[in-house]
Amino acid sequence: MPGTAKTLINLLRGWPNPALLPVAQVKAAADVALSDPKIHTPGLLYGSDLGYEPLRRSIAAWLTTFYNPQEPVLPERICVTGGASQNLACILQVFTDPIYTRNVWMVSPTYFLACRIFEDSSFHGRLMSVPEDDEGIDIEFLKEGLRKSEEDATSKGNVKAILKPQRAWSKIYRHVVYAVPTFSNPSSKTMSLKRRQQVVQLAREYDALVITDDVYDQLQWPASPTATQSSLEQAVLPRIVDIDRYQDGGAERSGADGFGNAVSNGSFSKIIGPGCRTGWLEGTAKFAHGLSQVGSSRSGGAPSQLTATYINNLVENGDLQHHITHTLRPTYARRYRSMISAITTHLIPLGVTLPQTAREVVGGYFIWFSLPEPLLADDVAKRAKEDENLIVAQASLFAVYGDARKGELEREIRVCFSWEEEDRLAEGIERLAGVIRGMQAGERKSDQRDNVVASSSGEAVGEFQ
Repeated sequence: MPGTAKTLINLLRGWPNPALLPVAQVKAAADVALSDPKIHTPGLLYGSDLGYEPLRRSIAAWLTTFYNPQEPVLPERICVTGGASQNLACILQVFTDPIYTRNVWMVSPTYFLACRIFEDSSFHGRLMSVPEDDEGIDIEFLKEGLRKSEEDATSKGNVKAILKPQRAWSKIYRHVVYAVPTFSNPSSKTMSLKRRQQVVQLAREYDALVITDDVYDQLQWPASPTATQSSLEQAVLPRIVDIDRYQDGGAERSGADGFGNAVSNGSFSKIIGPGCRTGWLEGTAKFAHGLSQVGSSRSGGAPSQLTATYINNLVENGDLQHHITHTLRPTYARRYRSMISAITTHLIPLGVTLPQTAREVVGGYFIWFSLPEPLLADDVAKRAKEDENLIVAQASLFAVYGDARKGELEREIRVCFSWEEEDRLAEGIERLAGVIRGMQAGERKSDQRDNVVASSSGEAVGEFQ
């Protein structure tokens, strides 16, 4: 096919590069666990509902060091999970009702694969998109949407959960809000402190559960391209679950039910490897216990029991933090700066714009940008694949399922700097710039190539093949 002579560059795939997987550290941690009967015996048996207790203690201490909350994170606030995606499904099973829970409110653009999880829990047709601005979720839009949703539910007599039984260790929330507040996938934005506080206040007012995927928080570095530092040891903002813990008396304030209105969904996928299938939830002790009572954990014990013993060794002996501090952050910082430099050199002059350019701290896996008018992201992504063998993610991929406002994402593109080889990131951006220039000029390189192939010698044909 025309345009496929160049080696594929995939800037869509949001995976860690295999060279960054801590194979030796995981092997050493597994050897320790499998050589000690005190570790491998409980590791190979059914685990407790809340998960491997040593790992819960280690995670609590590790989170305390990084987030530096007003009070230490306690193990009672931690429940070991099978990763952020699996845990999202478990949260919905315990804490929502297919009818009484009115809507799921998703920051748009969203991590689109979460939509499938919500639909599996009977929220098809009730996923509501909430736009972002430079501070994160549009709080006024969300507030108005919640108000109208409540009016509609009241008018229909939807005032009581009827499909889920009442259980002392659970509650049914009226709404769910889903967000990735820090280095968001896909928009790469970070929600401001003020906006996080407003989300908690609104969630309490409308009995909403805010579920945040806090999976990129540890991957952070200074935004300045000239910064000599490539690793920041503490979070620059509190999580929404931290704010819920303390704001206006906290989640367990007098008169509250003790479950809280925010939970943090954590994962080792981005900092060890997605094959671990291990993560954690942090919330109130009451919420963590309720989550542990989900049917799949009551039947089989907490997920990832054996892997939890390996990961506990990594966290407890400091190997994980060393890997984050000395390998992941410096490498991703270098990759990010390489891509940003290429964007600044090749795309910004063409009219491309970046969000939140005044940030002092950046991180995660992704960079999000807007194309100049009249270019459309779907067209650019298609042309990039056909003409340059380059895969980028057009914003329409990240629309909330069923979103009538999908058209508002027509000019945005997400690129990932975590997967491709580092020396190919700038080349990918240069290829994209060539596509954009050609489209702006009303030209199409593949048309030119077709003409060359039709009239050229066998040598040229062979080169394209």
